[in-house]
Amino acid sequence: MEIILKEDVVNLGYKNDIVTVKSGYGRNYLIPTGKAVIASPAAKKMLAEELKQRAHKLEKIKKDAEAVAESLKGVSLKIATKVSSTGSIYGSVGNIQIADELAKLGHNIDRKIIVVKDQVKEVGQYKAIVKLHKEVSVEIPFEVVAEEA
Repeated sequence: MEIILKEDVVNLGYKNDIVTVKSGYGRNYLIPTGKAVIASPAAKKMLAEELKQRAHKLEKIKKDAEAVAESLKGVSLKIATKVSSTGSIYGSVGNIQIADELAKLGHNIDRKIIVVKDQVKEVGQYKAIVKLHKEVSVEIPFEVVAEEA
């Protein structure tokens, strides 16, 4: 089933993308929640016209994302967490903790656009990717350290 996304959906696509999904996912989740509409020929024509009119706005959004990416370059984080005697973390470190650390540095980044590829379950060096725009993403290195008592 082809649908047009009305907002960014992680691991699926970005706003105004035409993507193919399974019927159940489209009809039971994406369309009822307002995240997508069925890609009928009329909807495709409307999308093309809207994209033509919004081309300059999309360029501005991309430039804003590039500016945020520039400000995030060179940023590295140190996340302190509770650690067992063997070096394992109680729980794990994810995008929420990274978003909190970025907020402390003055970068208000939505946690939904932060992707941590590896499961962070031990002390060490890791990388997170911040997907600011479909063409702009920044890799942020972070280190997980033991919290001091």
